[in-house]
Amino acid sequence: SSVKEGVQKALLHRPDIILMDFSLPDGTGLDATQMILDEFPECKIVFLTVYETDENLLKAVRLGAKGYMLKNVSGSSLLASLRGLAQGEIAMSRKMIGRLVQSTAQKHRRQKNSIIEKLSPREIDILFELQNGASNLEIAQKFFLSENTIKHHMHNLLEKLGVDNRRQAGEIARQMELKISNYSNLKK
Repeated sequence: SSVKEGVQKALLHRPDIILMDFSLPDGTGLDATQMILDEFPECKIVFLTVYETDENLLKAVRLGAKGYMLKNVSGSSLLASLRGLAQGEIAMSRKMIGRLVQSTAQKHRRQKNSIIEKLSPREIDILFELQNGASNLEIAQKFFLSENTIKHHMHNLLEKLGVDNRRQAGEIARQMELKISNYSNLKK
């Protein structure tokens, strides 16, 4: 009935699966989950809740919950999901999985855009060339600039990206999928 009681019983009985409510009188199921998994990481915690928000779902998954189901789930669906935990599945409806995937994709796009917004148009040009393995001299020749100017831009680019070298910057560009098709949109 409380975070304190839940944690005590979990650590005493060490169950395979815990059905966790989100709202508890002395905290949240997130608090209990954190404490339980810190001491007993092999436990599978599944949230059974009325809260359908993406924020709660993401917090639960980040903490290590193996499932997140709404309380209006049928008994047979709940049992099937809990049995699936033994095969390494997660206990989550298709709708909730879809929301989790969508939220993760949106976060990736926001991170990509926030990195790009920090860069000048010339730094974006250089980053684009780095992903293709171009040297400072090759970049300088392509943009009709001196190699020293490229080095100056490179220094600023590395600093803004928080990386130590051009290889790491090129890897960031590849991870961001900085492609010719979306490159022209970034410069506008």
